[in-house]
Amino acid sequence: MKKFSAPQVIAVVVFVSLGSVAQQPAAGSPPPAPSASQANTKDSTDTQKQQSGTSNDRLFYALPNFLTVESANVPPLTAGQKFKVVARGSFDYVLIPWYAALAGISQAANSEPGYGQGAAGYGKRFGAYFADGTIENFMTGAILPSLLRQDPRYFQSGHGGFWHRAGYSMSRIVVTRTDSGHHQFNFSEILGSAMSAGISTYSYHPSSDRTLSNTASVWGTQVGYDTMTMVVKEFWPDIRRKMSKKKQSPQN
Repeated sequence: MKKFSAPQVIAVVVFVSLGSVAQQPAAGSPPPAPSASQANTKDSTDTQKQQSGTSNDRLFYALPNFLTVESANVPPLTAGQKFKVVARGSFDYVLIPWYAALAGISQAANSEPGYGQGAAGYGKRFGAYFADGTIENFMTGAILPSLLRQDPRYFQSGHGGFWHRAGYSMSRIVVTRTDSGHHQFNFSEILGSAMSAGISTYSYHPSSDRTLSNTASVWGTQVGYDTMTMVVKEFWPDIRRKMSKKKQSPQN
């Protein structure tokens, strides 16, 4: 089962964007002063984050990024809040064309041939991508974090050079915060992704894919994809700033 094969292709484009971020000023160099409107927007966003503990951000202005915060000084999330924010992101309208595109790429590559081709095969692939994403989101972001009292949010570093920040973001796949603010092994991510891989493999995916080795492969792919996503989350503010500059440059 070639789960997440499409995101891995998309990851190439993402890391090309991250490559430009590597050309940032050395650590210790003062960042460019924000404009008055940017400062007011940031203040408003920071206030929202302090009050809710989540964000309204979207990666590349589209994909939900509600569990990423820039400040560590935010209140812990209750179990209800964890489920609410995960549901909000999992059923976001943007994910419909996202899963539709992934299903189309999967069908074109004829991955998981047990689904077949035609409209029926496409519908099965779309349903599988939607179910896979939703189950893993709830396992790693709501169910296990609530039971284990771990914090499902990604706390951006924003300090240091490119490799320092990249290393920090990748380490978050195995290190997370507890609700009380301590550091702990990320059981929610590692066990949650393993459980979701098992559920998807042995329930609605083609019977030919229902093997232990395939489940382990899907688990590893999920962890790798989530690691890549954390790197993107870390550098998204830098990418967004560069994109904003490009939009403003024709007017200068």
